[in-house]
Amino acid sequence: MRLHDVKPNPGAKHRKRRVGNGESSGLGKTCGKGHKGQKSRSGASIRPNFEGGQMPIFRRLPKKGFNNAQFKTQFALVNLCDLEAKFEAGDTVNEETLRSCGLVQGIYDSIKVLGNGELSKKLTVEVGKVSGTAREAIEKAGGSVTETLRQADSK
Repeated sequence: MRLHDVKPNPGAKHRKRRVGNGESSGLGKTCGKGHKGQKSRSGASIRPNFEGGQMPIFRRLPKKGFNNAQFKTQFALVNLCDLEAKFEAGDTVNEETLRSCGLVQGIYDSIKVLGNGELSKKLTVEVGKVSGTAREAIEKAGGSVTETLRQADSK
């Protein structure tokens, strides 16, 4: 096989539509762009939400109200099955150990352990929040849970 033998699969490449080649071609004369106007000119592109020079609706409407979304606490979620796979019996589970084993990556305000999966190892869990089912499973396996998130921080 040589470089000149390499071709795309049949049907993968289409020939370019030849517009403006006579009126009987179906796309002759105005080439499917209609008569006159901004969009019939060459190089014409109009940005989204442009209203032809009219005052745009997002500038006509008043900006009111307050959005609390920027103050939301972002949790990194970790399941019990992840803890079972990555930790040995007697280990301490906190932010540093979770990041070092790759279960938590990125920027988060806190970490929450969820009860998805089974846990058979005794672990000491020190994270921001723990769901009820996860707390039951950890304590049933002989481990302990410490929530470090203050009540004022939680939303």
